[in-house]
Amino acid sequence: MSPRKVLVADDDDDIRQLVSFKLTQAGYEVTEVPDGSAVVDSLAADTFGLAVLDVMMPGMSGLDVLRRIRTDESLADTKVLLLTARSSDVDVDAGFSTGADDYLVKPFSPRELVHRVAALVGRP
Repeated sequence: MSPRKVLVADDDDDIRQLVSFKLTQAGYEVTEVPDGSAVVDSLAADTFGLAVLDVMMPGMSGLDVLRRIRTDESLADTKVLLLTARSSDVDVDAGFSTGADDYLVKPFSPRELVHRVAALVGRP
């Protein structure tokens, strides 16, 4: 598994493309997907050091995907950063108690995102 490989899931095309662009600029190998089901498919097909998941996606939410990741032994080393507009203490607690390694609230600083990714998986 390469920690430089990052899976980015967000149903908002603009946010997904911004995250992908900034992480690619920082030297990460990024795969973009639009929803939770595509995350599951991508994780079955390849290994990633980090998954950046939007919490509120249609169908399978980021929290649903996170639960699947945390119950699959083959994905035990995959770090997860939740990227979401949900900022209440209850939401943050739910994210971390479900198994998130980090939690970043939208709107976010692209620079902060890159620093948090580097802290989770290392610098490219």
